[in-house]
Amino acid sequence: FRTIGLDSLQGPTAGNFIADHVKPKNVAVIHDKQQYGEGIATAVKQTLESKNIKVGLFEGINAGDKDFSSLIAKLKREGVDFVYYGGYHPELGLLLRQSKEKGLNVGFMGPEGVGNSEISAIAGPASEGMYVTLPKSFDQDPRNKELVDGFKAKKQDPSGPFVFPAYAAVQVIAEGIEKAGSTDTAKVAEALRSNTFDTPTGMLSFDEKGDLKDFNFVVYEWHQDGTKTEAK
Repeated sequence: FRTIGLDSLQGPTAGNFIADHVKPKNVAVIHDKQQYGEGIATAVKQTLESKNIKVGLFEGINAGDKDFSSLIAKLKREGVDFVYYGGYHPELGLLLRQSKEKGLNVGFMGPEGVGNSEISAIAGPASEGMYVTLPKSFDQDPRNKELVDGFKAKKQDPSGPFVFPAYAAVQVIAEGIEKAGSTDTAKVAEALRSNTFDTPTGMLSFDEKGDLKDFNFVVYEWHQDGTKTEAK
C-alpha cells in the first residue's frame, strides 16, 4: 500500500500542464535511465505526443554525470524550447546551472524527485522559474496547523513533499490494525482495502493493488530561495 500517487498520474499531470500552459514547439524529454526517472519521462512523452506537442529529443543521461556540455550543445542544435527531466535533483541542478552559463535559456520541469531545497543550492539563480510536480502542500492546510506546530517544536521541517504522506501511512497502518483487531498482515491488508481513512492528506481509500483511488499532483513554480508557488 502507498499513500502517494503513482508516476502514471504524475507524468500526465506534467505533460498536460506543458501542453496546455507552456505550449512549447519542441520539447526535449531527458531522463537518468533509472526506473523512476525513465518511467515518468516516458509517461510525459506519451502525454505530450497525444496532445500533438513535438518531442524532438528523448534521451538518457547517466546518474552521477557532472558535465552536460554535449547535451546542452545538442539541445541548442535541435532548437529545443522546453526541457522535461525525469530523475533527481543532483543532475538537474547541474544541468540548470550549466544551461544558464552556456546561454541555453529555455524552461525546465521535473518531478517530485527534484523539488527540494538542494536543487537551489546546486543551481542557484538558474533554478528560478523551474516547474515541478509535487503532492499538495499539506503543511499549508489550516486543518493541519497542530501537526505543523508539532513538527516545528521538534525542529523538523513539515514542508517536505513526503512528510505528510509518511505521517498518513503510519496512521493508516495503526488504524488498519485496530479495524482488523489483529496484526496479521492479511487481515490488516483486507481492512485497508475495505475502509476509508481520514488523514491529514485527505480521505484515503485503496484499490486492489494497494494504490490510492484518488490523488492529485500539483504543479508548482520553483524559486531560487527554495520556496515554491502554485503555478497558474
